[in-house]
Amino acid sequence: MHNPFTPVASVPVDTWSARVHEEGWQSWSPSGSYRLGVAPYRPANANWATVCYRPGRTVPARTYQGEGLLALDPGDGSPARLWAAANPPHELPSVRLTTARGVAEVEADGPVKEWTGADIQSVLGEWARALALPAPRPAPTVWCSWHEYSTAVTEDDIHENLRAMDTLDLPIDVVQIDDGHQSALGDWLNVSGRFRSRRGIADAVRGRGRRAGIWTAPFLVDPASALAETYPDWLVRDPGGSPLHAGRNRGHDLYVLDTTHPAAAAYLTEVYATLRAEGYDYFKTDFLYAGAMDGVRHSGADPITAYRTGIALIRDAVGADAYLLGCGAPMLPSIGLFDAMRVSPDTAPRRRPETDDYSQPGQDPAEFTGTGRQWQHGRLWVNDPDCLMARPAVETRARWAAHVEAVGGLVASSDRLLSLDPWGVDLTRRLLTAATGATR
Repeated sequence: MHNPFTPVASVPVDTWSARVHEEGWQSWSPSGSYRLGVAPYRPANANWATVCYRPGRTVPARTYQGEGLLALDPGDGSPARLWAAANPPHELPSVRLTTARGVAEVEADGPVKEWTGADIQSVLGEWARALALPAPRPAPTVWCSWHEYSTAVTEDDIHENLRAMDTLDLPIDVVQIDDGHQSALGDWLNVSGRFRSRRGIADAVRGRGRRAGIWTAPFLVDPASALAETYPDWLVRDPGGSPLHAGRNRGHDLYVLDTTHPAAAAYLTEVYATLRAEGYDYFKTDFLYAGAMDGVRHSGADPITAYRTGIALIRDAVGADAYLLGCGAPMLPSIGLFDAMRVSPDTAPRRRPETDDYSQPGQDPAEFTGTGRQWQHGRLWVNDPDCLMARPAVETRARWAAHVEAVGGLVASSDRLLSLDPWGVDLTRRLLTAATGATR
């Protein structure tokens, strides 16, 4: 049961020019400002409501809702106003706004504090600055396998692109293997049949003077994995006692690892300590929303406490000097835990997302939410706007590159480098070089 919504404020607005900013729950949740009266983006189906929005929180029609944060520019020349969680990142109320007869009515299902500022982005930035977090470390430049190879990536693909970086003289610090290296979600230390040696790849990368990076989804478990079959008591449960269902992705059901179970916590520590010992020091952790879902856990911890405890286990295992990137992560519960954070859904070679759901991959939704969260960069973490794609097959590749350049500090190429035409090579080199100069 969630707390009831109670009134917070009544604000006169100019209904023609007022704007509302919704802050979505996690990296992929649509976040940005809308002209008052414009319908905000909502999930197209129940699965995406679980995987990409705040699970269990539906929004009434003709209502704006922010998760932990909602801002309003009244449009009449008066200051912008922000209603923010009173105790971030531990208590994250939903904040709602409706309008009637020229007045915005704001309510929340938990304690919030009000801030004012010149406009929406500035008041959000002032709120973030007041958290007084340490300045984030500069991001390395990265090559990532995902947007060219998806889960079909092979060890030979990694070696080909590693050689191409030298041939094309690209200033890439980190070579990051994405999804596809593991045998199953949850079985992180078992390589898929397309890979021979995870340590061997790290050795090859480091031998060329670069750093080795790797993708994991630490809180996801495939029901067909060895982990799920051997240790079913390591899974978060629903109230009926069945494994908690965290949605489906790419044809797979998703279960959730209970990091409050001592043996599961020890396993998670072993996974990341092993990867670090093999030579990996850049970690992209993905689908993190699962770790903050409501469910029955071994320790009885609430979801946000369990989530933050799980991330702390990873950080302890990889060490303070490793670079930690979050993705698909609940945003406000992640404050203070990461070096960099994905601030949008995935990009894609195409502009439009599937069924126009703005939590799904596409350049349009990635630009909308990445721009809406620009205020987070340098205050909460380094913004990751998702990868640069400069190959000829990418729609509006120059426009997408301009967004990557403008929004964040983490620049990651994700093309098969030998497939780039001269324009794509020059663009990739220019953005990587600019990021290197800005962060050294």
